Amino acid sequence: MFGKQMTMVTPEQALPGRDAAMPVPERHEVLGTPLAPPYPEGSEIAEFGMGCFWGAERAFWEIGAGNGIVTTAVGYAGGHTPNPTYEEVCSGRTGHTEAVRVVFDPRVISYTDLLKVFWEGHDPTQGMRQGNDLGTQYRSAILYRGDGQKAAAESSREAFQQVLTGSGHGTITTEIAAAGPFYFAEGYHQQYLSDAKNPNGYCGLGGTGATCPVGVARTG
Repeated sequence: MFGKQMTMVTPEQALPGRDAAMPVPERHEVLGTPLAPPYPEGSEIAEFGMGCFWGAERAFWEIGAGNGIVTTAVGYAGGHTPNPTYEEVCSGRTGHTEAVRVVFDPRVISYTDLLKVFWEGHDPTQGMRQGNDLGTQYRSAILYRGDGQKAAAESSREAFQQVLTGSGHGTITTEIAAAGPFYFAEGYHQQYLSDAKNPNGYCGLGGTGATCPVGVARTG
């Protein structure tokens, strides 16, 4: 049931959803930390849409706990339908994008550092798609929390657009919007590309090859 809805569904057209939240695995498959709140005191949350959320989540957990990543999880954000299923999101009738939640320690890694991983980890110029993955659920998005994240997101977009334009790429289509509800995806999607689950699993994400002039590159 993989739809190719290329225009956003309206709230009136969206599927009704449900009251019950998706059960969340207790621990991160790689980091061993809780996926759901409460998170450690002082932690902050960043949420991004980069296309298929399997590879997007891996890009962030690979930064490593030692470099400030507390936990990561995949889910659905930016839409209308409460507590949607994966099949519903893929139909294009919920308005959500596949999203990754990154819980981080700002004393160790900055939000700007995460933005660098975001911009370089996918192609933000493709509109309602990412590579061969077509549909509104694959759109690029930054769901910010607070004025500080908003300002950093917009500033980084401007900086990266200059680099993309200079290298012959198109206009960034990334949605930058205030974070609303984040609905955790089904358990089998969490850390889908981990060695314990699918070490050779498919990941269609690919960047532009351009370097974003913000943040500091970090690896585990």
